[in-house]
Amino acid sequence: MKLCIVTHRVVPGDGQGRVNYAIVQHALAVGHSVTLLASEVAPDLVPHPGVTWVAIPSEGLPTELLRNLVFSWHSRRWLTKHAVEFDVIKLNGAITDFPAGVNAVHFVHHDWLRFAKQSLRESSANHPPGLRGLYQRLYTLLNAHWEKQAFQQATVLVAVSQQVKQGLLRLGVPASKIRVVLNGVDATEFVPGSVERDRWGLPGNVPMGLFAGDIKTPRKNLDTVLRALAQVAGLHLAVAGDLQGSPYPRLAQDLGVGDRVHFLGYRRDLKDLMQAADLFIFPSRYEACSLVLLEAMATGLPVVTAATTGGAEIVTPDCGVVLPDPNDVEHLAQTLNALIADSTRRSQLGQAARRRAEAHTWSAMAQQYLDLFDALCCPAAADHPQTANHETYRHHSHLLPR
Repeated sequence: MKLCIVTHRVVPGDGQGRVNYAIVQHALAVGHSVTLLASEVAPDLVPHPGVTWVAIPSEGLPTELLRNLVFSWHSRRWLTKHAVEFDVIKLNGAITDFPAGVNAVHFVHHDWLRFAKQSLRESSANHPPGLRGLYQRLYTLLNAHWEKQAFQQATVLVAVSQQVKQGLLRLGVPASKIRVVLNGVDATEFVPGSVERDRWGLPGNVPMGLFAGDIKTPRKNLDTVLRALAQVAGLHLAVAGDLQGSPYPRLAQDLGVGDRVHFLGYRRDLKDLMQAADLFIFPSRYEACSLVLLEAMATGLPVVTAATTGGAEIVTPDCGVVLPDPNDVEHLAQTLNALIADSTRRSQLGQAARRRAEAHTWSAMAQQYLDLFDALCCPAAADHPQTANHETYRHHSHLLPR
C-alpha cells in the first residue's frame, strides 16, 4: 500500500503527531510505504527507506492561524499534482482543503463552541478577553468553518472518541460515514511506580493530585478544580502546564489555596510526575480524546474526569469517576474528599485503571487504522496506484465494515 499522511508533525511528543507516528511505525513494519506531508518528522523515521518526507515550511510565522494557512496552501498544491500516486490519503481535520478519502478528526471546533458558550461568557465577565482572547475566538470560528467543509469532502471520518463522534453527528455527518478509533498509550513507558516528590519541591507526606494541560484558557477547567480544592482540606495539587499568561496562579491565591497548589510549568518528565501523584484530576470542559488521561491510567492512577472529556468512555466505575457536569464544584469536591479519605479504594481504582489502559496500546490503535485503509483499497487500486485518486475512495466506500 502507498499511504500519504498530511499532518503538521509526526513526532512522539505531540498529541496528533503521536497518533500519526504510531500509524507510520506500524505501516512500515508490515511493508507499506508512507509519504509524509509535514513540517516536522521524528528523526528515527526520516532515514527509513519506506518513508518519503515532503517538508512543508510553515515555521517562523507569528501565529498558529497563519502557519495553518500556509501549510494548507502548500499541501494542496502538492496533492493536486501527486494524489494519484497513492492508494490512501489520510488527512487530519481541516489541515488542507484538498479532498481525500480518510480524515481523522482529533477535535471538533464547532462542538467546542457549543460546550464553551457559557464558560467563555463567564470568563469574559471576570477577565476581559483582550487581543489574545479575541484571536482565540477568531481562530476557533474559522476552524469550525473550514473543518465542516473538510468533513463533507471525506469518504470516511475517523473519530478519536465517542465525544468526537457525537460532535460529528450534531454537524449532520451520517453515522455510516464515521468510524471510532480511540487513541493509544505506551504501556511500557507509562507504568505504575513510585518517585520521590522532592525533585519537584513537592511535599511528600500529603495526598497529591495531579492536573496536566493548557492552563491559559478555561477549556481544561483548572478553575473548577481550584474552587473544589478549597473544599478539600489536606489535598495538594501539582499543576503541569505553561505558566506564561496563565490566570490560575492568581486565582489559587484569591481562593486561599495558593499554599497547596504547586505550579510546575511545562513538563517533559510527566511520566515521572505521574508516579509521584496519588490521583489524576482532569474534568476538561471539552476534550477530543485525551492522551494524558490514558497515560495517567497506564501509570495506575485513579482518575477523576468529566463526561465532556473525550476518552472518558473507558473510565469505568472500577477505575475512576466520571462527573456528569464538569462545572459542578460541589460534586467534584465530594468526590475528591471521598478518594483522599480511602487509600485502599484509590489503590483498587489505580490497579483497574492500569488494566483498562493495557487494552489501548498504540499498536492496537494503529492496526485499526490499517484495517480501515485496507478496506478502502480495492485490488485494482493496489495494482494501479495511478488510478487511486479520491474518486476511487468514493466508488469503493461500500468495502468499509458496517
